[in-house]
Amino acid sequence: MLEEAEAWLATRSWSVTDRPLHRVLAAKRASGQSVSVVLPALNEEETVGDIVAVVRHDLMRQVPLVDEIVVVDSGSTDRTSQVAAAAGARVVHRDEILPRIPAVPGKGEVLWRSLLVTSGDIVCFVDADLREFSSDFVSGIVGPLLTDPGVDLVKAMYDRPLGTELDSPASGRTAGQGGRVTELMARPLLNMHWPQLAGFVQPLGGEYAARRSLLERLPFPVGYGVELGMLVDALHLVGLDALAQVDVGVRKHRHQDGQALGRMAAAIYRTAQLRLARGHLIRPALTQFERGADGFEPRTHSVDTEERPPMAEIAEYAERKVA
Repeated sequence: MLEEAEAWLATRSWSVTDRPLHRVLAAKRASGQSVSVVLPALNEEETVGDIVAVVRHDLMRQVPLVDEIVVVDSGSTDRTSQVAAAAGARVVHRDEILPRIPAVPGKGEVLWRSLLVTSGDIVCFVDADLREFSSDFVSGIVGPLLTDPGVDLVKAMYDRPLGTELDSPASGRTAGQGGRVTELMARPLLNMHWPQLAGFVQPLGGEYAARRSLLERLPFPVGYGVELGMLVDALHLVGLDALAQVDVGVRKHRHQDGQALGRMAAAIYRTAQLRLARGHLIRPALTQFERGADGFEPRTHSVDTEERPPMAEIAEYAERKVA
């Protein structure tokens, strides 16, 4: 299995420079495929507008690579929606999509619902908290899907600096230390249980593109486990050679505190557990501690994860496709 992962690295790992933009555009024109960019957003007013503006300028005005950019707001209490709309995105609120199924909190929930309000043959997901955003994050991962019909899902890979204090040569630390949950939870899980996927540099990264024909057949964990779940399920559905990754440089974004990372790790473990043993009866929780007036106080969080069924099984989606 590890040998298969190493062979995959040699044939399915590329750089954004491997596919010049003119070649990607020519493939798009020849195939007639359309591209949607989706930004799931929750209280990201500081960054969402810049991301939308870059995509619109570079990949909609200068070249016609992206056909629509949609921000799905999952309940922001700041000006995320207004900023995104002013920058030129179509903004849709999570709770307005498929209202007969009450929404639950979670990134995967938003990604799943986005399939109902986008039309692209290729859907590209981009996190809304990225700083110093480059349109390479979109063109780089969309490129293989437009130029290679054998590829169904492409993840971005990049360096993830943890913070400016770790990026200076004097720190004695490397710049790629930002993926803490990846290194402590996701990568060990993949190497031990799905070694074919061991070659993914950023398995939990939020920037990836896929064919709608694949996404609509995948279940979506509603929370933090969506990226790991999607990789594992796609492996079983379309095989390793249909998966790929592209180096797009450096990703800078807002980092979570240690306790939030603990909850993320637990949800990712649960997502893996469900795939290893369907029907598990335990409803898991994670207890963490914070110091209060009377000493350490427990805080218990549910880390179980609901999963939405493949969108192809939803009646409203099927009706929309027919229409």
